Amino acid sequence: MQAHTQKPLTRLSGENRRFLFLQGPHGPFFARLGRMVRASGGKVWRVGFNAGDAAFWRDRDSFIPFTARPQDWPAECAALLERHQITDIVLYGDTRPIHAQAIAAARARHITVHVFEEGYMRPYWVTYEREGANGNSRLMTLDLPQMRRALERCETDLPDPPARWGDMRQHVFYGALYHFFVMFANRRFRNFRPHRALSVSQEFGLYVKRLWAMPLISLQRRLATRYIRNGGFPYHLALLQLEHDSNFQMHSPFSTMSEFIDLCLKGFAEGAPGHHHLVFKAHPLEDGRVPVHREIRRLAAAYGVADRVHFVRGGKLAALLNHARSAVTVNSTAAQQVLWRGMPLKVFGSAVYGKPEFVSTQPLPEFFAQPARPDARAYRDYRNYLLETSQIPGGFYSVAGRRHLLRQVVDLMLAPDDPYTALETGQAAPRQQLRLVR
Repeated sequence: MQAHTQKPLTRLSGENRRFLFLQGPHGPFFARLGRMVRASGGKVWRVGFNAGDAAFWRDRDSFIPFTARPQDWPAECAALLERHQITDIVLYGDTRPIHAQAIAAARARHITVHVFEEGYMRPYWVTYEREGANGNSRLMTLDLPQMRRALERCETDLPDPPARWGDMRQHVFYGALYHFFVMFANRRFRNFRPHRALSVSQEFGLYVKRLWAMPLISLQRRLATRYIRNGGFPYHLALLQLEHDSNFQMHSPFSTMSEFIDLCLKGFAEGAPGHHHLVFKAHPLEDGRVPVHREIRRLAAAYGVADRVHFVRGGKLAALLNHARSAVTVNSTAAQQVLWRGMPLKVFGSAVYGKPEFVSTQPLPEFFAQPARPDARAYRDYRNYLLETSQIPGGFYSVAGRRHLLRQVVDLMLAPDDPYTALETGQAAPRQQLRLVR
């Protein structure tokens, strides 16, 4: 009788893996992630570029301070990769200069790059990809037929987002705390230069101002939203983004938000019916560094539509979307909520959801006059594909969000294939259902 040969046991392990963490989201998420990767058997180091990075990484033995000049980073990064025989680098956002340079060095050495980003369907998910995100994501080269073929291998449901989930206050708090450390404890990192135009003290001041003004902003938002919802007029939404955000700066045709506002108002004035209105919805983290409200008032008056144009400061989008006719944006991830509702959408930048099946190709005046509806079935397939691959339930900033995220993301990092390849080849791990409890 022939003996049964048992298949060798394979398990996810960090053994023989050496991870170099760069900059992460503000707060303790990267420290928690590093500890879990270390528990899997991997070796972990963290490069810190300022006192904010150091404050949230308490393990001094694995912390590597970079105190040289920014122009010295590419050479130092290459040396670190060689010295520690790094197999994986982990970072948040792939376009800031120190990360773009590290990614180039990693690719030259065939090192795996793990990229975290805010969720493409935020705020209930975060994004985990390899090699690049947003305009550098593999999603940019995948079409709907490819996604549908991959989905044939799994049975999926479309989970609804929870009624209450989000960590905006924690996000703002950790941003303020991070910049506090950079302002007042950065003596060791004198050569540090932020990747944004504002100084660290200006950034800190804006975060503190935002925290202090939250009750007033909330009141203004509720009043403006109530007026629009009760106004009895048809309206279109323009979804604004942060002008300094990398997705806007690196993957759009605009250099300032004013350019986008001007384009929207011009198209609205030329094409929208005279009884329609236009509502500009600010990003939830808009902090006043760019005077978008003033620009909207100025340009609306110039185009003769001031009495039909409104501005809403931040907050959740659902209350406005439920009664809107259409939406326009550069490449905001909030557009996924538009498509989920089957609403017409016009985009101007490179976006992972910018597929011809569900994004309008009409000229803007024509879009405002008679917007074409998306292919709702195609979008459901696309959304399902994201939920089976790069979108992980949870968040970076709240305790509950981190807990939910860490339950799944380390397994994805240790897997041999990126989430898209794993689904295509039938090797994708089962996903947890979205049951988030506050």
